[in-house]
Amino acid sequence: MKKLALITLVLVSGCFDDTTDLSAHLQQVKATTTSQIDPMPEVPPFNHYDYSAFNLRSPFSLPKPEVIQQKIQQMSGCLSPDPRRRKQPLEKFALGDITMRGTMGDGGILWALVEASDFTLHRVAIGSYMGLFNGHIIEVNVKSVKLVELTPDGAGCWVERETVIKIALSKSAG
Repeated sequence: MKKLALITLVLVSGCFDDTTDLSAHLQQVKATTTSQIDPMPEVPPFNHYDYSAFNLRSPFSLPKPEVIQQKIQQMSGCLSPDPRRRKQPLEKFALGDITMRGTMGDGGILWALVEASDFTLHRVAIGSYMGLFNGHIIEVNVKSVKLVELTPDGAGCWVERETVIKIALSKSAG
């Protein structure tokens, strides 16, 4: 018990040390610190605008059925791709990523050998599809493949565009 009292007395006596250096430092900090706070910046005046789209359809509600029907009637006379047609493997590549490498034929049918950007080789003939815009092959010859693409015209219809992919010459044939 005497040891506990002695330890407590030593710890308490450490609390009464000289603190003049601490007070001098506090005085120096108080002397060099400014106590003035800068005024708040001026807030620009608020410009009020009247909301004038109360008569328009809310973007969060579905359009009325007659508006949808009118849009369908406008598009009914347009050329459009068949949405039910199953996509072919080469339709996930842009035409710029497809290269014609050669041809092969059998019994009057001529196939073109085309290479996609993933280095896979595909055999295509008249009636095959390739490219991102529903490119339908209409002609295959020894030097090129001709296809018709359907590109959107921006007004909900589609426009036919003819494209030719020519055979790529090998580097050793020069």
